[in-house]
Amino acid sequence: MDGTVLWSLALAAVGGYLLGSVPFGLVLTRAAGLGDIRTMGSGNIGATNVLRTGNKALAAATLLLDGGKGAAAVLLAGLVGFDAALAAAAGAMLGHSFPVWLGFRGGKGVATALGILLAAAWPVGVAACLVWLATAALFRISSLAALVAIGTSPLVAWAVAGGPVAVAAAFIALLVAVRHEANIRRLWRGEEPRIDLGRKPSSP
Repeated sequence: MDGTVLWSLALAAVGGYLLGSVPFGLVLTRAAGLGDIRTMGSGNIGATNVLRTGNKALAAATLLLDGGKGAAAVLLAGLVGFDAALAAAAGAMLGHSFPVWLGFRGGKGVATALGILLAAAWPVGVAACLVWLATAALFRISSLAALVAIGTSPLVAWAVAGGPVAVAAAFIALLVAVRHEANIRRLWRGEEPRIDLGRKPSSP
């Protein structure tokens, strides 16, 4: 691999990181006059915690924008090449999870991961979304749905998109699992809160 290729991959990763690090949940809640989302609920900047403000439209916007930045990183870098797209995907996930602007304390990356998978290999992304919906409908636990959906995506990617996408999906799944460490502990203890769209959840 020559120096030009390495530079293009590095630039794609850095560009993906910067795009992924835009904290839309924080920006939107502040713009709506709801304060700092990091001081509410779980303290997370993602759509699930934004939903805890009771503003469903804002949560939906956060979900779409977080997913969109992941997709945009892949599609823009894809103009350079497939390897650059995967480098940007990794960068976007790291940017969302560890944004430099917020002291490297970011979100859990589920929406961004789904956006990346949809852009990198849409059948894998669609499968992950369907698994999320099915798991959420069955168990009504957002974190469990996320872990199952993203956790099974490397297998789906291996089957339908090939090795490089599967490796990228495995990296994403590992990062999502690490960011959900506290949720996994609560799931193990049977203490993880359930999805309830009818009222504002009281626990993180």
